[in-house]
Amino acid sequence: MGMKAKHFGLVGVGVLVGVAASFQLSAHAQKAGAPLPLDELRQLADVYGLIKTDYVEPVEDKKLLSEAIGGMVASLDPHSVYLDPKAFRDMREAVQGKFVGVGVEISNEDGYIKVVSPIEDTPAFKAGIKPGDLITRIDNVPVRNMSSDEAIKRMRGKVGSKVTLTIARPGEDKPWVVPIARQEIKVVSVKAKMVEPGYAWLRISQFQENTLDELAKKTKELYAEQPDIKGLVLDLRNDPGGLLPGAIGVSAAFLPQPDQVIVSTKGQVADSNQEFYGRREFYAQRGDPLAGLPAGLKSVPMVVLVNGGSASASEIVAGALQDYQRAIVMGSRTFGKGSVQTLRQLSEDTAIKLTTARYYTPKGRPIQATGIEPDMRVDESAEGDLLNALRVREADLQRHLAAEGEKKEAASRDQNPSLAQQQRALALLKDRKPIEFGGQDDFQLAQAIKHFKGLPVQLARGVPDEDKPAPAPLPGAEHKLPELKAPPKK
Repeated sequence: MGMKAKHFGLVGVGVLVGVAASFQLSAHAQKAGAPLPLDELRQLADVYGLIKTDYVEPVEDKKLLSEAIGGMVASLDPHSVYLDPKAFRDMREAVQGKFVGVGVEISNEDGYIKVVSPIEDTPAFKAGIKPGDLITRIDNVPVRNMSSDEAIKRMRGKVGSKVTLTIARPGEDKPWVVPIARQEIKVVSVKAKMVEPGYAWLRISQFQENTLDELAKKTKELYAEQPDIKGLVLDLRNDPGGLLPGAIGVSAAFLPQPDQVIVSTKGQVADSNQEFYGRREFYAQRGDPLAGLPAGLKSVPMVVLVNGGSASASEIVAGALQDYQRAIVMGSRTFGKGSVQTLRQLSEDTAIKLTTARYYTPKGRPIQATGIEPDMRVDESAEGDLLNALRVREADLQRHLAAEGEKKEAASRDQNPSLAQQQRALALLKDRKPIEFGGQDDFQLAQAIKHFKGLPVQLARGVPDEDKPAPAPLPGAEHKLPELKAPPKK
């Protein structure tokens, strides 16, 4: 097989049914490897030969080799995967923000397919599927020990066709069966509106190819509607990630100085050790989608909303704005997906997506398995953060890559919820409608507006005194930006 010169760096969380992490062109030198383990390779060849000669029925060479490659790559971590021709095509489609499926983000957990998050306004979301649900059957086919890629294939199909999912929800006695009609899922990357006079809400649901163009359009519309915006909420809740250039560009849109480090990477290969700046060449190949942005974006007071579904590219943005004290990060700790996946083509239509580096914030804080800790911990509702007991984070995934220098057990500050906590959360959530981000009943958004106004913010229950943020600015107080300095190079 001829190795292609093009390789692609990926940013994303888990495995999405149609919403895969997208890629950035890069070049990586092939590292000179250690001597091949000849004894183990002979053993692999022996097993291959035994299957060909002794198995009960003939097996195609292509199947054996594809499965061997897939198993080898999948054994590394939850985000490394072999892409056969169909999976490779699906990933390319996902970069454009549209696909045919049910609209649910999944991970592989203890041999089952676990829901990380349903995507807003999709068939799965409308069917009531929630984070933490286990998919036990797809069209009555058991998924036990089924790969995430295979589950994705089974949930894909033609527009209008139906797929039946069997869902097991922790704390409930019986599984339930839900038939879902597949649709072409078009993820709207950017939404924006004035919440009330003087205060704007800007939501990024996923970082796509057109995110920066949409960001520019929406922010210009906001400032045309109200030139003197007093506060802007950047909503990254349940944003699973996407294109790295999009994350760099979104960060650059709000930072006053372009020559600031947005994120850095460290890996085994020399080319994996890089710093990415807020300059045009790092977020756009041609033209500048951020040219002509309203000047107010560089200084408007900001709150960034995050939760356990905020991952990857959204964590890069939250971490950069937090490190430079450009914004207050509010909500709950993020997912913790801070690893780089590089797409290395094996043939014209196959590739492996391989984890090659870890991401770090401008101050050198690791994102992988730790996530971004908010400046102000605020629950999703006045009753508490019920979904936190059900959410899956990077540190919960089997074979997850630990943060550099840390043990996996110490990667998370949050305690694993007890069964009683999960059951309580499920009972309270059973009849509750999904939160409409940006809606009138959006509790966290309301707390962000209170912060802008200098009013008391209802912090999460049980926040230790040392974790409590500094008092909110007084109404009418001048919002001064700290002097931005590039972090020391290491």
